[in-house]
Amino acid sequence: MNLHRTISLFTLCTAFYLLPAIADDKHEQHNSILAQLPVSPEQMISTVPSIGDVNPYGVAFVPEGFREGGPLKSGDILVSNFNASSNLQGTGRTIVRITPQGQQTLFFQGPMGLGLTTALGVLRRGFVVVGNLPTDAMGNPLQGSLLVIDRHGNMVMNLTDSALLNGPWDLTLIDEESRAKIFVSNVLSGTVTRINVSMDGAGDKFTVVSKTQIASGYGHRTDSAALVVGPTGLAYDRERDVLYVASTDDNEIFAVPDPKDTKKDNGAGMVIYKDDAHLRGPLALALAPNGNLITANGDAVNPDPTGKANSELIEFTREGDFVALFQVDPAAGAAFGLAVNGEGGHLRFAAVDDGTNVLDIWKIRFDD
Repeated sequence: MNLHRTISLFTLCTAFYLLPAIADDKHEQHNSILAQLPVSPEQMISTVPSIGDVNPYGVAFVPEGFREGGPLKSGDILVSNFNASSNLQGTGRTIVRITPQGQQTLFFQGPMGLGLTTALGVLRRGFVVVGNLPTDAMGNPLQGSLLVIDRHGNMVMNLTDSALLNGPWDLTLIDEESRAKIFVSNVLSGTVTRINVSMDGAGDKFTVVSKTQIASGYGHRTDSAALVVGPTGLAYDRERDVLYVASTDDNEIFAVPDPKDTKKDNGAGMVIYKDDAHLRGPLALALAPNGNLITANGDAVNPDPTGKANSELIEFTREGDFVALFQVDPAAGAAFGLAVNGEGGHLRFAAVDDGTNVLDIWKIRFDD
């Protein structure tokens, strides 16, 4: 048995709060996000900027209350690109902005030698945080870093740490106005790091307070097609103080307790969803307003031999029950980044199709 899946008596006792009564199937399906999505999205917006970057990865909504004074507005969606126009992996250096009306413009263009990942988040004080995993001339992945960009699209900080930021691949945030906690999955080391930061009232100063490794033990490796395979999607559950981790190589979803305040590494946590019938290398992960989790299958692990289940999004409960699925594209490897945002009884759901380099956006009525 792998050490990271060995659950101590203490873990079992403290994990019971993760297991409330499971809703009946009809209730789950009625409240499902994916089951309500029309086959055709409301908007299909190109994510290719003028310099030609392709392979969209990260997706993030600009939150309500985002600081004014730049091009970004609440309700905008940002998308990061991993490949340059050459389509070489780990060479993309742009983030595009997509307005609610569907207009796409360039928000950020970094220097050559980047590879912007799924690790993309927006803080209300006016900062955008994005992961960077470049490749060398031979196509091998390098350590990378975490970039901090101000509301005007200017890079103000490049965070590096050989131990704690080793291939930033995805992230999620706890936004507390003047303070924030940034959880980053590291695809080259199979770990998760929490970065505590502070920001001034004017939204001009961004300070790193501390960095702590809070989880480890996830499978990770290089891959001839996918480049790297390791821990990817992160979703923070404020109600339960749990960090969910989509581990691509393990083909499982884990729950890590006490991520907000722990001062130690809690290992990989507890497996809450293992489903070889539906999971095929989970990538991005989001906690939806209905309390369910949604992940994107990357198809690099446990691929469907028939080819019919490519590029699917999978919705499941926090207790580990399958709810629904939705296919982004019949081609393999097209699903990656996704995000969900609720607003006034409606919900906007966005997911990239990196086979066609577009962002699909749906708007549905949602009553929780």
